[in-house]
Amino acid sequence: MKPFVGVGKQLLTVIQLQELITILATNPSYYFLRWTHTVSGIKEQRPTEKEFPMTEGQMFNQECELRWKQKSKECYEVLLLTIADNHHNFEPVGEGWRIEPNNPQIFPSYGYPAYGYRPDETRFPKKLIFPNGLDIRLKQENNNKPKLAQRYFIDNETSTVQFVALTVEEAGQK
Repeated sequence: MKPFVGVGKQLLTVIQLQELITILATNPSYYFLRWTHTVSGIKEQRPTEKEFPMTEGQMFNQECELRWKQKSKECYEVLLLTIADNHHNFEPVGEGWRIEPNNPQIFPSYGYPAYGYRPDETRFPKKLIFPNGLDIRLKQENNNKPKLAQRYFIDNETSTVQFVALTVEEAGQK
């Protein structure tokens, strides 16, 4: 596993973005979509053409997080944070990246636990939506659901965390 951070070499149309999402999606993958007036919450269904245009969104799974941001009415800029090595359609951002935690024996999924918010959390005007198939770690229970996690991308030169990517810890990993 080699960490890679890159931006798309060109802006993508909605159709090109959907094709890229299909290429990078593994099972399970999760999506979070944003518009100026609302958010989707974390969901398991890929964005449909009807949901575009959106201001930005992201897809994440165990290997990568793909982020996109609207740059014009029909085009999106993309950023890829991955542990699945280099991708030819992306221009690398920086050269030396490491990810934390950096010990595959202790953390085989290369992820720290991430936690969702309780349904009764009052700091948001509406409750955040999480799919039933994702463990957001509100209870200490042993289940076979993928767990929400996060991965830190650290610049080797400055030792600064530059990106925090959402990821998934597969059931059975610690």
